[in-house]
Amino acid sequence: LGGAAALGGLVGAILLIVLPGSAFDAVVPALIVLALVLVVLQPRLARAVAARRTAPAHPDAGPLLTAGIFVTGIYGGYFGAAQGVLMLALMGTLLSEDLQRINATKNVLALLVNGVAAVFFLFVAHFDWAAVVLIAAGSVLGGQIGARVGRRLPPAALRGLIVVVGLTAVVKLLLP
Repeated sequence: LGGAAALGGLVGAILLIVLPGSAFDAVVPALIVLALVLVVLQPRLARAVAARRTAPAHPDAGPLLTAGIFVTGIYGGYFGAAQGVLMLALMGTLLSEDLQRINATKNVLALLVNGVAAVFFLFVAHFDWAAVVLIAAGSVLGGQIGARVGRRLPPAALRGLIVVVGLTAVVKLLLP
């Protein structure tokens, strides 16, 4: 799965560089909506994963799972939001493993996707290092604050907040 994830991340990163900016502008709102749908469906996905743990593994989980991880890697290398939710749903459906093992595998695969994409961008993209530092600092600070706030909110309220923020982003992207 690691090879499929890494290759998918590379393909996604290449697509991000090769495709015109208008493609990104057109695709991102749809990807955000997909991510929001997955956030809303997350409780059902979690129940499906829990039920799957007691069921036998699908006999074709190998090639199907590998292909799914590759496609999810492309998504992650190109955009990234909700990549982990996609991986959890995919592995939870196709594997008879407990959620902790699936989550750990998801973390390693997402690290591979994002790491390969980041290294690729270092060599082929031109970017403003000041912006990179500001985004990194904002991500760390936002992650710390978000984790504290997120732990205090009931899951339904947190999902609702994520959906409102995501829909706001979609509207902002679609309006001139």
